[in-house]
Amino acid sequence: MPATIALIAHDAKKDDLVNFARKHAPLLGRYKLIATANTGERIAAETGLNVEKLAAGSRGGDVQIAAEVVTGNVIAVIFLVESFYVQPYEPNVQTILQVCQVHNVAIATNLSTAEAIATSLAKTLVAHLIYNPVAGQGNAEQELTLIRELLEPHLHLQIHFTEPEVDPVSLAERAIATKADIIIASGGDGTVSAVAGALIGSGIPLGIIPRGTANAFAVSLGIPRLLPIRNACQIILANNTRTVDVARCNGLPMILLAGIGYEAATVERASRELKDQWGAMAYLMAGWQLLDESVLFDTEIETEEGKNYNFQATAITIANAAPPTSVLAQGAGQVIFDDGLLDVTIATPENKLDAVSAMLRMFGAAITRTEFEHKNVIHGRAKWLKLTTNPPQKVVVDGEIIGTTPIEVECIPGGLTVLAPKA
Repeated sequence: MPATIALIAHDAKKDDLVNFARKHAPLLGRYKLIATANTGERIAAETGLNVEKLAAGSRGGDVQIAAEVVTGNVIAVIFLVESFYVQPYEPNVQTILQVCQVHNVAIATNLSTAEAIATSLAKTLVAHLIYNPVAGQGNAEQELTLIRELLEPHLHLQIHFTEPEVDPVSLAERAIATKADIIIASGGDGTVSAVAGALIGSGIPLGIIPRGTANAFAVSLGIPRLLPIRNACQIILANNTRTVDVARCNGLPMILLAGIGYEAATVERASRELKDQWGAMAYLMAGWQLLDESVLFDTEIETEEGKNYNFQATAITIANAAPPTSVLAQGAGQVIFDDGLLDVTIATPENKLDAVSAMLRMFGAAITRTEFEHKNVIHGRAKWLKLTTNPPQKVVVDGEIIGTTPIEVECIPGGLTVLAPKA
């Protein structure tokens, strides 16, 4: 369902509508509100609600509301009517009654029916979908149509599109401010990570509809790769929540992992064009090319206990969550995303053969979820750590290059609520 409520009243009923809006301001604040000019101005001024003001009723504002109903953008109309002393210039209720009847939209013409609509709306979840139209390799328009078909019969769905000048974080923050029941991120790991970062500590459940190249966080949570959009929507509607850890790396939210050295170089080399052409294979191709170019660098790790560890490494991964395909995070055979700790894996291969051997062993351990030992892999867990390298190395966090070392990473236990399959 779209999530817009239209508000309109004859002059003699404007006070009643303003009082209704004031009484139900927390509920109405969860929806987009439209109103004729004078009515909208009064409601906004006296309740603090954000109202989109259309033309005055005498100048066609009622026709604009009727048009919004016809286009499917309205879930309810509250039109408080004066039955006996309607002025000639006031809007005619018949037009809106007719279009609401034709398009099966709830309409209230007095306070009793308005209260009934408010009671019904209070029992319906409001979900904000933050949709990245350039994610993945599918047809974004068709995928959005499918999402709406699956979710709108059960949720009041508000859709927001990411754009070059409109980032997912600001969209998520606006949705949080309206006290959304659910916030859904649909795109790749970058979109999901940005939205999740905004939700840390909010308690608002995050739904994920994966449409990216790797979809690593969705896979980590157990969202099936087969028919991912359909399965993800069913998981959202099942409303099963889980609490998972998140982290911050140099103050930036980290949902998946930070990669230093080899992994950062792989992400940087897997260009948008390469991912569009080859999908997830782009990372494998870039990684294979880089095996011949990897060099050891000096590393110092300081933990929260004040201990310092020194290594030479070609790749370091600090993971909060990671699927088996994030091979370099699998130093322990699996990454546990709700244990309050970060998984630190350090790879120290001396040549290409050692690197391939280590990665194959880690991938096998991840598939079977078993610990393993390898001369070129070191693993540990920590809640907080500081990592310094010589020379400085590029750092990738959740698929985005954020700069170079040094970095500080801290786990936030139970920092995020997600909609996911049952454990």
